[in-house]
Amino acid sequence: MSGPARMALCAMAATLMAACALLPLVDPATWFLQAAILLAIQTGVGAAGRRIPLPRPLTVLLQALVTLMLLTLVFAREQALAGLLPGPDAFRYLSDLLQQGTDDVNRYAIPAPLSDGIQLMLIGGVLVIGLAVDVLAATFRNAAPAGLPLLALYSVAAGLSDGAGEWVWFLIAAVGYLMLLLAESRERLAQWGRVFGGPARSTGLETGGAVTPVRTGRRIGAVALGLALVVPLALPAMNGGLLDGTGRGVGAGGGGGGTISAVNPLVSLRDSLNVNQDRQVLTVRTSSADISNLYLRIVSLDDFDGTTWKPAKRHITAVPEQFPTPVGLGTDVRSAEVRTQVTVADSYAQDWLPMPYPPSSVRVDGSWRYEPVGMTLVGDHGQTTRGLTYEVRSLDVRPTPQQLANAPEPPGALTREYTQIPDSLPDVVASTAREVTDGARNRYEQAVALQDYFAVTGGFQYDTEVEVGSGPRAIARFLEDKQGFCVHYSFAMAAMARTLGLPARVAVGFAPGTPQGDQSVAVGLRDAHAWPELYFEGVGWTRFEPTPTRGTTPSYTVPDAPGSTTPDVPDVARPTDAAPSAEPSESSTCVAQDERRQLCGGALPLNPEKPDGAGPPWYQTAGWILLGSVVVLVPLLPMLWRIRRRSLRLASARHAPASGAAPPVDGQPDGDGAAGLPGVVIDEPSAEAATGHVLAVWRELTDTAWDYGIVPDDALTPRKAAARIARLGKLDEPTARSVHRVAGAVEQVLFAPRPRAVPGLADDVRGLRTSLRAQARWTARVRATLAPRSAVRALWDLSDRWTARKARWTTACAPSTSCTTPASPPSRPGATRT
Repeated sequence: MSGPARMALCAMAATLMAACALLPLVDPATWFLQAAILLAIQTGVGAAGRRIPLPRPLTVLLQALVTLMLLTLVFAREQALAGLLPGPDAFRYLSDLLQQGTDDVNRYAIPAPLSDGIQLMLIGGVLVIGLAVDVLAATFRNAAPAGLPLLALYSVAAGLSDGAGEWVWFLIAAVGYLMLLLAESRERLAQWGRVFGGPARSTGLETGGAVTPVRTGRRIGAVALGLALVVPLALPAMNGGLLDGTGRGVGAGGGGGGTISAVNPLVSLRDSLNVNQDRQVLTVRTSSADISNLYLRIVSLDDFDGTTWKPAKRHITAVPEQFPTPVGLGTDVRSAEVRTQVTVADSYAQDWLPMPYPPSSVRVDGSWRYEPVGMTLVGDHGQTTRGLTYEVRSLDVRPTPQQLANAPEPPGALTREYTQIPDSLPDVVASTAREVTDGARNRYEQAVALQDYFAVTGGFQYDTEVEVGSGPRAIARFLEDKQGFCVHYSFAMAAMARTLGLPARVAVGFAPGTPQGDQSVAVGLRDAHAWPELYFEGVGWTRFEPTPTRGTTPSYTVPDAPGSTTPDVPDVARPTDAAPSAEPSESSTCVAQDERRQLCGGALPLNPEKPDGAGPPWYQTAGWILLGSVVVLVPLLPMLWRIRRRSLRLASARHAPASGAAPPVDGQPDGDGAAGLPGVVIDEPSAEAATGHVLAVWRELTDTAWDYGIVPDDALTPRKAAARIARLGKLDEPTARSVHRVAGAVEQVLFAPRPRAVPGLADDVRGLRTSLRAQARWTARVRATLAPRSAVRALWDLSDRWTARKARWTTACAPSTSCTTPASPPSRPGATRT
């Protein structure tokens, strides 16, 4: 392994070892494997640029561009051009994702959930630090300053953690940095020859290489990379607040951590409403005489991206014995404790536990986890509601219109989180909200005006056959068509409320079911429902019902209904065929169209194991990265091969010795004879060094002319070939003399009794290339750079090697037969053989 490649490997390992300090901050740690893959590609690009070699600034620029393309491919593929090239939309999306990551860092406890924003911050930060370390240590060959970006990476992690186990992470980062310095010391000592204090190894009369502090650079890189990838797996995670060392924050508490998220329930909800035969999924018994508020809440959707609403990823904890007081609920609001027993049918398997809101406690068997923000329970390790019977204690909160109207300003942090609207939301949503609420004196009147607009005055019709819709204009189309079901109404009202500065989210669950003769309440699939919740300080999250003919209108939104009295049980509007069936129906009850569209299933089958927006699995990302690398690199292979071949040929001319054994040109036989020398075959391994180097320059000269359209002519002598190049290339007199000078040097080394090198031949070839480039059109210049004609020699070389290898295999397989030389390949321009 060469010195720069060894330094690059050690720089990558040191970066990964320093990045280990970030592992305790986020769960799960799958981002680390993604970062390692992307960092390896970034390091490989830098190694290739130095190998060609490219100028140092160009190498750094190439690494930065590839890094940006990789981040675009992983995080903003849908917004990029061809899924790889970042454009304005991709930059805007990445910026929004970074802002989301910043908000998530402030919101979650340690270990925080791996949201898209946090993942971008982690992987992007590691790649930026890795680029800085690689540039300093490998490109500019100065490893000592590379400790500064490594220290910055460790310091960020140490500042966010609670201090536990910091010495472990510091030790890992320090070992990576010391190995980087050790690798640099090895390279510098090797340049001095023998290392002081250690004898040189020798075998016979041959003296080995210098002894170094470590036996080989490969071992340094292997040990460092192994530590970076293996050690973190054996180390414990730390707990504590991401920005709060005391551990306070969302989800702090006993029982360990974890995250929760869900797929969007739109299609499932419409599916449940459209079944031909209703199916009873829950049997509810409650201590309350009024079931109008007996909404069974499953999950809240509080993340609005302009296209749809979805659950935000949240930290989950162990289920507490007594739930905390709901956020925002004051002591002066009238409430009563209600006991509810729920029995779930064997046919209904739900990952979330349907419960009245807000719950105070729950008694349930199985493995469940608690999400404090939404006050919901989610199944752990495949736990579902199938066949369960559980009891929930909840509060029946009954605020008065006066309390809602006089509610003070909500907290600033809560307002910022629950009033976010994306730039893609059409302006008609906000303008309609302002028009509907014109004249409202406070937030409560605005909320009631929005509810009445959808349920009473706006001319909307309830229709479950309407498509859910997608895209930024989905809400705008619903406001125009005025047809939809509960999803449309709740989503539109919540979005409009946010445009007015009202904190809003959407709840998904079941509306009140149908009372039965045995004092129970039957809840069927067609009771699946979605409704908006708006926040009022002193009351908390408050239900509203904008969907016409569905659910029950809250008493505190009816002006003439006193909030202190218990309203009569309203007649809940239900379809005429909505009587629940005693027997659970199978998938055969789904309509044929739904079966073809694969939409049949239980109500709201939310799946925490497949989070929406969590991105593809790592192997799919790795495949996309590999495909993107192939798409980018394959068209550039001719250019890269040509740059390297030119560099090696001209470098051999600069260092041409006067005599001695000539090494193979370009590090291996070129696969062709002297271009333009018919009947001449040079046995390069036995020729003098001067001959090999001069012929290498001559090959470069003819290939340069070939790239600009002057095809080599095998029938011409070097002198006539030079005259032909000067004539067809319309060279000026100084450049033509340079070409003839190279041709004369070729004749001298071929026919003189003592071949000798001629200095300055490489500059003559560069002058020819500059002259041809200046005269060519821009299309010819682009082709000569990106798709040089002489790059076909790479295929010829592969063909010759394959022919030689087959000949060796034939000889090895038939040792008793006489070996014959394989037939020469067909004649090629500039590659005559005898």
